[in-house]
Amino acid sequence: MNDRDLVFHGLAVKRHAAPPAVASLVGIDAARVKSLLVEAVAGGRAIEAKGGYALTPLARLALEGRYSFHFAPLRKNEGFVAAYESFERINRTLKQVITDWQTIEVAGERVANVHTDPTHDEAVMDRLAGVHEQVETVLQALAGPLPRMRIYQQKLLAALEAAEDGDREWVSDVRRESYHTVWFELHEDLLRIMGRAREE
Repeated sequence: MNDRDLVFHGLAVKRHAAPPAVASLVGIDAARVKSLLVEAVAGGRAIEAKGGYALTPLARLALEGRYSFHFAPLRKNEGFVAAYESFERINRTLKQVITDWQTIEVAGERVANVHTDPTHDEAVMDRLAGVHEQVETVLQALAGPLPRMRIYQQKLLAALEAAEDGDREWVSDVRRESYHTVWFELHEDLLRIMGRAREE
């Protein structure tokens, strides 16, 4: 994949993002990313607002049309495919962990978790750590044929450690690269690589 399509792919994964955020995801120098995005805006392939960039609908469709070419080797790589399928199984567990972090059952109904029950939260954090142990092995397998997957290893570990150190916003806060935010982007990345659709 050339630099432009890799930057476009990073932007598709992160949706609306500044060049440094895209650069950290795709492993390209931030100045190079900024240059390519400025060119994309000038060529009508991207829009810019408040320092963040997004692909135009036509540019997104064109990029997705090139995925079958760019990612054909990965889609045929048995080890990569097996690791992806393992990720999808772990993803179902992660969804439940995040649900149990964000909500709690009261009188038979799910309500927002205001985090006043440390026993509940500690139990969920233990489960999250268990999920992380599983996904680390998967990410190592994915990183064999696609080294930039290591970026997700680093980000997920950083978010988990920050949450375990006491700042629990790092579990699922959408305003930062929390564990759930990074996981969501990892899943989106893998779905695009594999040509799969997200289950709602």
